[in-house]
Amino acid sequence: MTTRDLLLAWTWRPGVAAVLAAAIASYFAWLRPLRLRRVLALLGATVAVVLALASPIDALARGTLFSAHMLQHMLLALMAPPLALLALPTIADATPPRRAAIATWAMGVGAMWIWHAPLLCNAAATSDAVRALQNASLPALGAAFWWPVIGPARRLPDLAAIGYLFGACVACSILGIAITFSPVTVCAAYGHGADPLGALPLVRAWGLTPAVDQQLGGLLMWVPGCTLYAGAILAVVGRFYAAPHVKAGVA
Repeated sequence: MTTRDLLLAWTWRPGVAAVLAAAIASYFAWLRPLRLRRVLALLGATVAVVLALASPIDALARGTLFSAHMLQHMLLALMAPPLALLALPTIADATPPRRAAIATWAMGVGAMWIWHAPLLCNAAATSDAVRALQNASLPALGAAFWWPVIGPARRLPDLAAIGYLFGACVACSILGIAITFSPVTVCAAYGHGADPLGALPLVRAWGLTPAVDQQLGGLLMWVPGCTLYAGAILAVVGRFYAAPHVKAGVA
């Protein structure tokens, strides 16, 4: 296999296509008025899901590269859900109960930690059923996490949302650092089991040994992952200072 072959290794997934088509059709049929910003957010969420589940990223995540699995995880849990929520119009708001926010935070952060426990990580790399459960759970848990921050209703107060996101950034960084500098293999199935594309010789030629692959996966969770949370924090800070009561106080 060559690099060109790998880049062209896209997979048609009828189930994913059907779900996306139904979601997009429902969106344009029922949500009014349409706003360009929201439509672009929906497009971004769709692209993130397609990249995660139909591109070579998915094939490489099926036992070849741990770093590809980590990239898939980020697309499904940290990128597609917030973009999908940003595509929805805001409705009457109310502050969610504190326990509900704690639960959604635990869902989002727990998705990162639980699916990288060696037992489940190896199972997802070698079992189609476990991998399907993982791929379904990540956007669902990601949406639950992001809802109190950018959902169409029941948002946290801005200052609470900043703390909510900062806590997730810390948890994400701790996991990424632990994986990056772990002296043991976190997910031994990668690079030693399934290789559906026959891409293992190619990625080894790139220098992606199992140890380097794990370090790259940890860095992806640590730096870009926390950067996404930091970007959301800046957006919430901007939202806070744009609020009418803040403007009135400044005036």
